[in-house]
Amino acid sequence: MRILYGVVGEGMGHAMRSRVVLDELTKRHDVQVVVSGRAYDYLKQRASEHLAVKKIWGYSIVYEDNEVQNFKTLLANVKGAVKGWPANVRAYFDVAEKFQPDVVISDFESWSYLFGMNHLLPVLSVDNMQIIDRCTHAPEILEGLGTDFTLTKAIVKTKVAGAAHYYITTFFYPPVRKPDTTLHPPILRPEILAATPGPGAHLLVYQTSTSNAALPEILAKSGIECRIYGLRRDLKQDVREGTLLYRPFSETGFIDDLRTARGVVASAGFTLMGEAVYLHRPMLAIPVKKQLEQVLNARYLQAEGYGLAADEITSDALGAFIERLPDFERKLAGYRQDGNADLLGTLEQGIAAVAKKR
Repeated sequence: MRILYGVVGEGMGHAMRSRVVLDELTKRHDVQVVVSGRAYDYLKQRASEHLAVKKIWGYSIVYEDNEVQNFKTLLANVKGAVKGWPANVRAYFDVAEKFQPDVVISDFESWSYLFGMNHLLPVLSVDNMQIIDRCTHAPEILEGLGTDFTLTKAIVKTKVAGAAHYYITTFFYPPVRKPDTTLHPPILRPEILAATPGPGAHLLVYQTSTSNAALPEILAKSGIECRIYGLRRDLKQDVREGTLLYRPFSETGFIDDLRTARGVVASAGFTLMGEAVYLHRPMLAIPVKKQLEQVLNARYLQAEGYGLAADEITSDALGAFIERLPDFERKLAGYRQDGNADLLGTLEQGIAAVAKKR
């Protein structure tokens, strides 16, 4: 089977999760990936006899001080489209003539989806975003979101509309309200599956925004060692200031600090959140402002009893989180996930099913 696989290039979470699915698919199928942004370089490294990776232009979001900058995002994408669309058109005809896919899988990516629809190919959706539109959310989860939720839901609805099936990855399970939709545990990279949770006395802090000038003082006042990633991006080695340990990014080091952390303090991005839940690490989630998906992630995390949601890191929020760590640990102890078996097995069945219908 020839599969066209589209990966949205905004952020690295989609690419890291897609890598796991692609490694499985290429055991039985030939796969052509189309991907934009930094995710291209990441996935290009995995190119092989059965996996080709093509770069396309895609939508991107501009962030500043932990907030989405709407106007700058608009300008950046208008400029990008001028150069990007001609390349996308060339890629379109190249894929049509040379690869000739049988089925399309889209990880919230529009180019592959439109290709599939235009060529009357079955399209399968694999991502975490469709939960916004295809599930029913309780009033307390949506409280105060109003227009933001309505607008985001409309955008998500049109992103991969009319797919044959929607495979939604999630650590929370609201009622499904639309057909051809199933919920599955988060996709986890092999490094996380190989990690063994262990006891630790530190907090893992992952923050890239420098807008909260009081953050070091807030963390220091907790009295707990904090291993901090992202705040000082130019570091080449560890820098300790009392109980604060600033660390340069290292995938191995980060995962080791994650698996042994008493708790995690970070934004509400789905990838890290799913990894923390799997490893039974409580989390204080700070959603990126104007990023509704992260707001929902954080609110569901709190509703499940796996941690707390907060608009920003304050002494009160951090203190409340630390005080309730035993409660979160007890709740997380009941979380179970059989690696990636559920999603990968069900997806393979879905590919076979749509192939029979052609």
